[in-house]
Amino acid sequence: MDKVASKMADLGVSEAGLAAAMPALPPGRLALKPGLTVDETVAELKQHPLFMTDLDDTDPADNPDLAALQALAFDGTPLENATNFKEQGNECFRAKRWADAKEFYTKGIAVLLSSDLKRKNAATPPSSQDTTPTPTPTPESTEELTLLESLYVNRAATHLSLRNHRSTTLDCAAALRLNPANLKALYRSARALLLTDRLPAARDACERGLALSPTNPPLLALSADITAREAQLAAKEAAEARAAHRERLLRAALAARGIVTRETGRPPEMEDARVKLVPDEESAESSVVVPVLLLYPEDGETDFIKAFGEAETLGQHFGYVFPLPWDREGRYTAGGVECFAEAAAGGLVKVGKGVVLLKVLGEGMVEVVDGLVKVFVVPKGRVEGWVARWKETKGRR
Repeated sequence: MDKVASKMADLGVSEAGLAAAMPALPPGRLALKPGLTVDETVAELKQHPLFMTDLDDTDPADNPDLAALQALAFDGTPLENATNFKEQGNECFRAKRWADAKEFYTKGIAVLLSSDLKRKNAATPPSSQDTTPTPTPTPESTEELTLLESLYVNRAATHLSLRNHRSTTLDCAAALRLNPANLKALYRSARALLLTDRLPAARDACERGLALSPTNPPLLALSADITAREAQLAAKEAAEARAAHRERLLRAALAARGIVTRETGRPPEMEDARVKLVPDEESAESSVVVPVLLLYPEDGETDFIKAFGEAETLGQHFGYVFPLPWDREGRYTAGGVECFAEAAAGGLVKVGKGVVLLKVLGEGMVEVVDGLVKVFVVPKGRVEGWVARWKETKGRR
C-alpha cells in the first residue's frame, strides 16, 4: 500500500481524486458491507447472480436479483415457456434421461402454477380476500391448464421410470383434479399402486380407466397384472397360514412329548432337513422326526440322518450305516461302539443303541439344538480315552 501511495503522490493524484474518478458500484448486493472478513466478503459476492457458482439450491424467491435474471432468460409468455420446458422434457424422456426430463417438467409446472396464481390474485378484490376468487376463464388460461395437466402426466411417467411410486401417484392425482377422464393418469397411478402392492387402490384406478375406455389395451393388460398379483399374494398368505398352523402343531407335539429345543442363532446347513411331523405336518396324529448327526470323533468323520423317527433306535440306523467305507480296520460295528450325547446341563449322556429316540429326548436331558441332535459314536476300546479328552477340552471352553 505504501508503494501505491508513493506512486500516486509522484503522479499528483490524491486518494480523494481517485475515489471521485472511479465509477460508483451498482446498488444492492454489490454494495458490500464495511468491516467484513475475506470469507464473509466472498460469501456476500456469491449472493449476486454474476458471481454465483451454484444455482441448484438457490430459491429465486429468496433472491430478487436471481429471479430478475431468470425472467430475462425466459421472456416469452408463461404458455410459451412452459411449452418449451415440456418439449425439452420430452426429448430427455425419449433419451431415457429420466431425472433430466423430470426437472424440465417441474420447471414447466412451476411457470404455469405461478401464472395461474397471478390470475387468481388479480381477480380477487383487495376488500374480499376471504372469498374464493372466481376469475373468468380465458382461451389462454384454458390452454395453460391443459398444458399443466399434460406436464403432470409426463412427470408422473418419469417418476414411474425412476421408481418414485408415491410421487407418481401424487402427480397423477394432480392431473386427475384437472381432468378426471385422463386415461394416462389413471393408468400410471394404477401401475404405481400395483408396484407397491396397494391392490385395492390399483384396482379402483384401473377400473375407472376401463369404464371410460373398455377396450384400452394397456389398461386391460394392467388389469390382468393386478389379478395375477392378487392371486399371488392370496397364495402367499395361504401358504403362510398353513406354515403357521404346522408350526403350532409341531410345538404342541414337542411339548406333549417333553422334547426340549434351543436355538443358538447359528443354525447349521441342513438343506431341507428339519424337525417335523410325518407323514402329515398338519395332523396332530403324526409322529416327530428329528435330524441326527452321527460324529466319529476318533476319525474326524460324520454321517447325517435327515429324518430320525421318534420310535426308532440307533441300532436300527446302524443296520444300514455300517460298515463304514473308510473304516478299513472294521472297528465300527453295531456291537462294537458306544454312543453319547451332550447333556443340556453339561457332561455326557450315554445313549443306548436299543433305546428309542423319544426316550432319549423325552426325559429333557438331551436337547434338540438348532433343529439338530448330535450323537458321538466311539469304538469301545477307545471310549475311556475319548471321554477324558472331551472333558478336558470342554473344561477349557
